[in-house]
Amino acid sequence: MRLILPMLLFLAMPQSAPAPHFTPQSSGVTARFRGISAASDRVVWASGSNGTIVRTEDGGGTWRALTIPDSAKLDFRDIDAVNDRTAYVLSIGNGEQSRIYKTTDAGASWREQFVNHDPKAFFDAMSFWDEARGIAFSDSADNQFNIIMTTDSGSTWTRIPPDRLPAALPNEGAFAASGTNIHTGDRDHVWIGTGAASQARVLHSSDGGKTWTIAATPLAAGPSSGIFSIAFRDTLHGIVVGGDYRKETDAIDNAAITSDGGATWKAVKGLSGFRSVVAYVPGRPRTVLAVGPSGADYSTDDGEHWTQIEGPGFHTFSFSRSGNFGWGAGEKGAIARLDARGF
Repeated sequence: MRLILPMLLFLAMPQSAPAPHFTPQSSGVTARFRGISAASDRVVWASGSNGTIVRTEDGGGTWRALTIPDSAKLDFRDIDAVNDRTAYVLSIGNGEQSRIYKTTDAGASWREQFVNHDPKAFFDAMSFWDEARGIAFSDSADNQFNIIMTTDSGSTWTRIPPDRLPAALPNEGAFAASGTNIHTGDRDHVWIGTGAASQARVLHSSDGGKTWTIAATPLAAGPSSGIFSIAFRDTLHGIVVGGDYRKETDAIDNAAITSDGGATWKAVKGLSGFRSVVAYVPGRPRTVLAVGPSGADYSTDDGEHWTQIEGPGFHTFSFSRSGNFGWGAGEKGAIARLDARGF
């Protein structure tokens, strides 16, 4: 009895969840992944170079390659899953290399929805409020931003008139590094992080793209520096991360937070390197994860303080809607699942 009682007490105690950790998975491909989107704990989509798209229906136990005809030369830098069967994928590049495709049958077939015919445009990323409404962002040209929107599930994409947007700085655009430099939020809010110019700035619309403001951030700026990813947990609290992609292990001026919807930004420190993607953990309002090629860090206080996660780094990352799991993807077909229940 003396031995049994302590054991019963131990079993009755709540058991803590394992610390956040990545578990490698086999994607079956060798492409460089830059886009990933978790529709649920089981269905995840990823995209990358050489027209590569893969999808899992069992949480990453097995991945299946999907094919879009005549896309082998395209670089799919962003994929956004609306649900288990519906997803949009965006390819990057000058002129007609920038395209958007959509599937509604789990990737069995794809429809080309947008082809860029402007030789000065280079689309970097997209985001969706829902299946019907979405937005995509291009590098600027002639000091004008190029933003397109759809309100009919992608059947048509219309450019926002440049005179409704702030003027762009010389060379200002976005880095097509993870498909996450646009964030669409509740109540028609959208934020876009920029880089490659003399300032790293955030474009913001609170009315679905009708009117816009822009604000400077304290992130490092320059040809290879700026904002690489942006995320908001509500209409007021958000974070941007980035740095200089040529210096992956440096952590200088590469994160900032806002508590006023992006009107002003405060620099924060503690990340352990350049970071290409940032995401709040669903269901854990103040917990945020930042990932880059050299590793990952997490914060439980809105980015004020950070803890490094041991293990590999990735270019892109996405949490499932439950917040229990997330997936990172990167070089040479690398994919890993993050168990986030320990946050």
